[in-house]
Amino acid sequence: QVQLVESGGGLVQAGGSLRLSCAASGRTFSNYAMGWFRQAPGKEREFVAAISSLGGSLYYADSVKGRVTISRDNAKNTVYLQMNSLKPEDTAVYYCAADVLSNRIRGNLASYWGQGTQVTVSS
Repeated sequence: QVQLVESGGGLVQAGGSLRLSCAASGRTFSNYAMGWFRQAPGKEREFVAAISSLGGSLYYADSVKGRVTISRDNAKNTVYLQMNSLKPEDTAVYYCAADVLSNRIRGNLASYWGQGTQVTVSS
């Protein structure tokens, strides 16, 4: 089992920035690709970004490309999501996900999920 705990969400004005963190435990972190998803009220969960197990490959949704950076620190068992130029439409609960296969993350089929952290962007 992999346990994931997100943090760093909050209320921010449009144009502002936030950095989300996801701390993992339970298995060898560097064996897992990691990803971030979000779910806004009344909408389906959508892919935001993913990173391969050693950080060599990065993937982004078109809706956030250029504004969001995913990174990881395998020594700290943590994955990050730096979000800049935030918009009200970025408001959602953001979830961290883990799987040994990055294509399963991108396919919204990750094996492990965190509980989420709320991000609210005011206009």
